[in-house]
Amino acid sequence: MQRVRRRAWVTGGGSGVGAACALVLATGGHEVVVSGRRADRLDAVVAAVRATGGVAHALPLDVADPAAVAAAGAQLEADGGVDVLVAAAGLNARRRHWDDLDLAALDGIVSANLTGLAHCVAAVLPGMRQRGDGQVVAVSSRAAVVRSPGAGAAYRMSKTGAGQLVASLNDDLHGEGVRATHLCPGDIATAFVDARPVVPDDAARAVMLTPDDVARAVAFVVATPARVRVDELVISPSATP
Repeated sequence: MQRVRRRAWVTGGGSGVGAACALVLATGGHEVVVSGRRADRLDAVVAAVRATGGVAHALPLDVADPAAVAAAGAQLEADGGVDVLVAAAGLNARRRHWDDLDLAALDGIVSANLTGLAHCVAAVLPGMRQRGDGQVVAVSSRAAVVRSPGAGAAYRMSKTGAGQLVASLNDDLHGEGVRATHLCPGDIATAFVDARPVVPDDAARAVMLTPDDVARAVAFVVATPARVRVDELVISPSATP
């Protein structure tokens, strides 16, 4: 992978919001590196980007594996670094309430949604600070800022934690050229909602956000001038109370 333009690393890039972000950012002129656990899905996203004339590469990765994240970050830095990290990898489970909570699943959710985010940030941050330029967009959830009983304990705590992680970046690194955004979308019509205890029907999905809606919000954040920092952005379906 040779550096030819600003580079965006998108985790959770094989489907849903991550794939949509990869396509939008590539259209906007970024070289895109997509990571996720399924190589076949990553390859499909890379092919879709290249079909539009964009530049994309696949870097298979489980963000819950700290050693793999560190190795990926080192590889990307050796290839010229990362200008934008879009952390879109996320996980939830069907058994999410305290009456039947799966504690092993809780550990996995927190590892993917929060600890994995921290490791991805740590992997790219030294290079961003050295260059005096970098953006982190953590694709979180409206559940981090609005009471959301149905989201479950593990998801709510991990996404609330993501907001505090972003805030700590902005507190610690202000003035160094590194900016972080806590992006909090409401319900999105993706396969992610299939993990809910009650799976939404077609009518419910029809009024949700789409992955493209969220990707456009990411593109807006990434396109802001260096003097602008979007600390937190909540986007909701208009049908949501």
